[in-house]
Amino acid sequence: MAGREKRQLAERLPLTLRAYALLTAAATPFARQLLRRRLNRGKEHPQRMAERRGEAAVARPAGRLVWVHGASVGELVAAMPMIARIRAQAFNILVTTGTVTSAALAEKRLPPGVIHQFVPLDAPAFVARFLDHWRPNLALLVESDLWPNTIMGCAQRRIPLIVVNGRLSARSFERWRHFPDTIGALLRRLDLCLVRTLADAERFGALGAPRVTTTGNLKLDVPPLPADAGKLAKLIAAIGGRPVVAAASTHPGEEAAIIEAQRRLKSTFRDLLTILVPRHPERGSSVASEIAASGLTATLRSRDRLPHVGTDIYVADTVGELGLVYRVAPIVFMGGSLIPHGGQNPIEPAKFGAAILHGPHVSNFAEIWSGCSSSSS
Repeated sequence: MAGREKRQLAERLPLTLRAYALLTAAATPFARQLLRRRLNRGKEHPQRMAERRGEAAVARPAGRLVWVHGASVGELVAAMPMIARIRAQAFNILVTTGTVTSAALAEKRLPPGVIHQFVPLDAPAFVARFLDHWRPNLALLVESDLWPNTIMGCAQRRIPLIVVNGRLSARSFERWRHFPDTIGALLRRLDLCLVRTLADAERFGALGAPRVTTTGNLKLDVPPLPADAGKLAKLIAAIGGRPVVAAASTHPGEEAAIIEAQRRLKSTFRDLLTILVPRHPERGSSVASEIAASGLTATLRSRDRLPHVGTDIYVADTVGELGLVYRVAPIVFMGGSLIPHGGQNPIEPAKFGAAILHGPHVSNFAEIWSGCSSSSS
């Protein structure tokens, strides 16, 4: 028996993890209510709810299977080149994510033959059902989406676990330091942590990860976001010669500031067009209503409309089209930074040479911002 397996069998779970497993097991009967509530808020796919309970409508392919998991759009985009390389080696690949927007992006951009599923809720029964069906030979967890029952379930089945592009913010590190036994027990069940920076390596190591290697940030290696040539030509024609700024991946509470900025700038740049991309596209209609209430004019891309001469703010509430936006906007404000969310990925607009603005909350990408020439709004 390998040394790792002996340690896992000998190690007693801390009380916090045992309690977590018991509580999530006890809450399992209420999962349908939780999922229905999320569905009503647009956070679940109506035809794929069963996947969140670990039920698969897709057969497991024969042969070796690599499971790649990322929480949402950012992790999926970062993992795309890696997924393509693994697929090119003729491995079967299962990709899981947890959001509707990431599922829509997966449908558009995953290589042929790669299977996408929603990750199951982290309840023991759901995780067991998922793992028993898919039986992955290797699990690659992108960045920091580390769910206790999932990790413990994989370890019990002796599925190798590797964290890829691992990150651990200073805030998360300080929080986990109050629960050293809990995080240590989880991290010791990982076979390898491939992390972005030396700071990430130090934090993972300090919390108990036994094997940590700094490999750099996968997001730096991602090619520029793609764009449909025909759609790009139509958008450029609709914009004409108007000056354009973009606000990308905005969150609730930030749109008001974008609207006010458009109002003020419009007095100097009369033809200014702001392209606003909400982080969650299903918020497009509510964002457009907020714009209309301010007295400005909004046009929604999800309704298959282009900006016209009277459009003040073009709401790009679609999935997978940031490549279009970054190609027409020389100035980009990154959302998630005016609220204590930690900011969004600035690498994507930087690849197009955009001047990038942000608010005060950028802890999620602090090391990237420190190496960029950026402005804080």
